Parts: sequence; structure tokens; C-alpha cells
Amino acid sequence: MDFMGLSVFTALKNKMQWHQARQGVLSENIANAATPGYMAMELKPLDKSGLKLASAQSSGGFETFLTHKNHIAGSVAPSRLSSGAIESDSFEITPDGNSVVLEEQMSKIASNQMDYEAVTSLYTSNLGLLKTAMGRGQ
Repeated sequence: MDFMGLSVFTALKNKMQWHQARQGVLSENIANAATPGYMAMELKPLDKSGLKLASAQSSGGFETFLTHKNHIAGSVAPSRLSSGAIESDSFEITPDGNSVVLEEQMSKIASNQMDYEAVTSLYTSNLGLLKTAMGRGQ
């Protein structure tokens, strides 16, 4: 039986995919913490229902959210364009133009990890409930 047709599993799957993509964006921010002119990025949030990605394309990926007209000209790395990352509002920019604050990024990574673990726990619990209801036990 395909459980992905159930809305709760679809919503949880989309949320897990969003957290995985966000982890990649945050990791990229940390990797570029010393890159002059690098602007910290963040992922667009999910829509309110959680059933689909707010920026999902028909191909199942993320749509680009452009915050500046120069982004199309290549001022944003191609990997970011495909992930749906947008520039993050940062209160601190170094003299070389870098807006990555390592403490802020590490805090976001920890929060993202806890949220991901909560979603995977919900997914596992719901799957266990369905198995119990079908008489297959845990």
C-alpha cells in the first residue's frame, strides 16, 4: 500500500525535504563564511497548509525567488538558484561585504536539526499507527 497518498504523510515528507534543503543552504553559508562579498542565504518557508512546498515547481524542485534583478545575471551561484534560496536578512556585514554570522548559522542548523527530528518522529509514529491498524503490529 502506498502511504504517500495520505495527506499527513505527504505533508511530513514535504517538511522533511524542506529541512534537508535548508540544511544544505545553511551549510553553504558556513562554507562561505570567509568569502568576500558573500551574502548569507535562507530557504523560502513552506506554505501554511504544509501539504506542498510554497516554491515547488512541477518538476518537484524549488523555484527561484529573486530578491534582486542581478540574480538572473549570475550574482547567485547556480546551486542556490536551483534550491530556492533567498538572501537572508543579516544584521551584521563585515567590511569585505560578507553577511555570514557563524553563531547565527550554527543556531539555525541546530534548530533545523531539532525540527527535522520532530518531523521524522511524527512520520514514524504515524506509520506505526497504520501498521497497528492493519494488524501487522510494530
